[in-house]
Amino acid sequence: MAASATRRRRRAENVTAYGFLCAALVVFAVFAWYPVLRNVTLSFQEVNFVRGSSWVGLDNFRKVLDDPLFATAWRNSALFTLYALVIGFGVPFATAVLLNEFRHARAYFRVLVYLPVMLPPVVVALMWRWFYQPEGGLINELLSAAHLPTSQWTNSASTSLISLVIVSTWANMGTATLIYLAALQTIPGELYESAELDGANLWRRLWHVTVPQTRFVILMLLLLQVIATMQVFTEPFVMTGGGPKDSTVTVMLLIYRYAFVTNDFGAASAMSLLLLLVLGVFSAAYLRLTRSRQI
Repeated sequence: MAASATRRRRRAENVTAYGFLCAALVVFAVFAWYPVLRNVTLSFQEVNFVRGSSWVGLDNFRKVLDDPLFATAWRNSALFTLYALVIGFGVPFATAVLLNEFRHARAYFRVLVYLPVMLPPVVVALMWRWFYQPEGGLINELLSAAHLPTSQWTNSASTSLISLVIVSTWANMGTATLIYLAALQTIPGELYESAELDGANLWRRLWHVTVPQTRFVILMLLLLQVIATMQVFTEPFVMTGGGPKDSTVTVMLLIYRYAFVTNDFGAASAMSLLLLLVLGVFSAAYLRLTRSRQI
């Protein structure tokens, strides 16, 4: 009797667990898998919500490939990602290392670093658009007060993209910083003590202890940052609109223009599918490369 009751209890627990799992899978399928499959379908159609859609084969892909802004959007997105890796990848790690050394008011500084993440992205973009104004903007006013040269920031094609990278880094570094900080706090203190006994200075301890012990987190956040920055949209949409001279037109902004400016959802879907394929191939190659090096 006891064994039978145990089996019934386990069966009931399994049914409950599978019920929760099925509910999660249904929600994920409706809001994640179905839109992806629908996007694949629309990329091969001429979308008309009144007369109905019709199949056009690869015409949408030919259309986006022939668009003069196609190469510009991909180049700008790639440059944005490169600048974000140069500027925005090392800053959160360095900030986490610095916070990890604090013994007092550590919680206060964590909140301070994470605060920009809690602000709505549009609010951040609007705030920095005012900061970047050539006349009366906060940054140029501070530079003028310090008798330093000012800049056109987002109003110049040569500085607009890097200006957006600074905004994106400031707004999003809090999450990466806290993840790095959590990883740093799992490193045994004995490793640093042994390194100090061997005469290792701060830089050697950082390179030979901190980086290897947080390697997995660094590699994973690097992949996530590349995926996120290749899909940058809010900053160029709100702050520059793609200008000046198309210097901040990104892939996601071009997709938005296809869908909601020219109402060409077929071309927007085709461009989205190309972005999905590029990021998918990159992610697979990156994971394979990093896995082989770890082995």
